[in-house]
Amino acid sequence: MQTTPGTEASRGAGARADVEVPRGLSVPLAGYLAHLRVERGLTDNTLGAYRRDLERFVAHVAAEGATSPRDLTRELVEGYVEVVRTGADGRTPLAASSTARTVASVRGWTRFCEAEGLAGADPASGLKPPARPRLLPRAIPVDDVLAILEAAGAVGGERGLRDRALLELVYATGARISEAVGLDLDDLELDARGSAVRLFGKGRKERVVPLGSYARDAVEAYVVRARPGFAAHGTGTPALFLNSRGRRLSRQSAWAVLREAAQRAGLAQADEISPHTLRHSFATHLLQGGADVRVVQELLGHASVTTTQIYTLVTPDALREMYLTSHPRARG
Repeated sequence: MQTTPGTEASRGAGARADVEVPRGLSVPLAGYLAHLRVERGLTDNTLGAYRRDLERFVAHVAAEGATSPRDLTRELVEGYVEVVRTGADGRTPLAASSTARTVASVRGWTRFCEAEGLAGADPASGLKPPARPRLLPRAIPVDDVLAILEAAGAVGGERGLRDRALLELVYATGARISEAVGLDLDDLELDARGSAVRLFGKGRKERVVPLGSYARDAVEAYVVRARPGFAAHGTGTPALFLNSRGRRLSRQSAWAVLREAAQRAGLAQADEISPHTLRHSFATHLLQGGADVRVVQELLGHASVTTTQIYTLVTPDALREMYLTSHPRARG
């Protein structure tokens, strides 16, 4: 089949190989992806998720006869959501969370097309994603966190200093693992009176998070006593956490650091502990200690407090105790 110029931009893992996507769809899609990268500053991972979702969508509507955004209808969009939810196209059905993400991707593109004058009324306006089950974040007890941190440093040498500093920082700040490995030396402010770290979250949104004394001491020890040794194998990089070749530590390597530390600590279900486990534990332990949910929202970098409020579901004992000790009619 001869490929129309511009068609390749709309093909990929998410597109149907037997469908040639018209330029009337592929060009607006490419424009939207460029908008997300340049104007909204999305990360490569997030941008890749948008691309896969929308490539599958345009392949579907092209197979239904659409040649441009003006051909999109509410029925076409709802039909596509049903297809990905049920796997009616022969592919694995998406979970509710993945279907919700797909709906968000489609709504973003159709709004863009309407705003750019590429389509009439937005066919996805008001489209509701399927309800997602409200899963409780997995957190581990403070003692288990401490055991992991001790095990990370027990490796000894430069690697032990690095691994302990990395995990201390993640737990102390609630950083996503991508935020932690993305840190540069200039993002640190190590001061005995008030240390902090500058994190860059989704959309490069910046936030400054305090760094407790344990994390500060661990990071300082790594920077002074270990990082120069790692850096000597590289060509110079501002990255805070380095690998054995003197390059920025990858997310995969950071994940391995945590998994190996959890295994050495002898924790049950060590293989299920992820960097996000430390982030969840950070939030849960703060709330259990009496922190305000809006403060935790800011520390986590959540755009909405609604996202953070799910952590309140994992502290019923603390909430009950606070009620019993605070409400004048709580006890008989």
